[in-house]
Amino acid sequence: MEINKYLDSTYLKTAEQANISQQETEQNVISLIDEAIANNFVLVMIRPEYVSLAKKRIANANSKVTVGTVIGFHEGTNPISKKLIEAKKAIDDGADDLDFVINYEAFKDGDIELVKDEVLKGTELGLHHHKIVKWIIEVAALNDAQIVAISKLIRDVVLANFKEEQAKRVFVKSSTGFYKPTNGKPAGATFEAMKLIVENSKPLSAKAAGGVRSYNDAVKMINMGVSRIGTSSALKIFLGKENAGGY
Repeated sequence: MEINKYLDSTYLKTAEQANISQQETEQNVISLIDEAIANNFVLVMIRPEYVSLAKKRIANANSKVTVGTVIGFHEGTNPISKKLIEAKKAIDDGADDLDFVINYEAFKDGDIELVKDEVLKGTELGLHHHKIVKWIIEVAALNDAQIVAISKLIRDVVLANFKEEQAKRVFVKSSTGFYKPTNGKPAGATFEAMKLIVENSKPLSAKAAGGVRSYNDAVKMINMGVSRIGTSSALKIFLGKENAGGY
């Protein structure tokens, strides 16, 4: 399997989170970009402030690697008006994929109309500019019934408002990698959660993010119907090595 064609190589830590300098953070991003170019990964997933840098470096290398960024990261609770401003700036900077953190807390509180509204408006902005749009639902914050319901909600909003060809550019994504569960659950994608997403978001695509750290696990996810793997261990997965830590 050409596993590199499924890998979104990811670096989303701030300098403060990594306890390093801003200069070291930028160098980590540059290293990630160069690694993705060298190994033909499908995409680099980075914070919005590095999108322009990534686009220039990839263009200079005449590479087909694409650039994704996160919107409303990582809590997802800011209003859709702010998410749209952030997304438009990322579009202007050249982002190819927009990974929105859905307001899963509002969903859990029963504010379904708010969630539908942001899915509609965020998807509309992205598709209007011919981008790929992903909705991060944060599976570790949800129970199985909630994973099913929010996956169906995203699917239904997209299918009701956009053409089938456009819907192919919309994903349901498992995790930010930054949520800290208090109940001992894994923070990222699990096979069980991804099965629920795949089954209940079709015909939308599914992205497993966080927790996929080996080639065999990545292949298993893909065989389940997952279209993208978001990981900070892209090179190790590509080389068939297992990584015990990281995103």
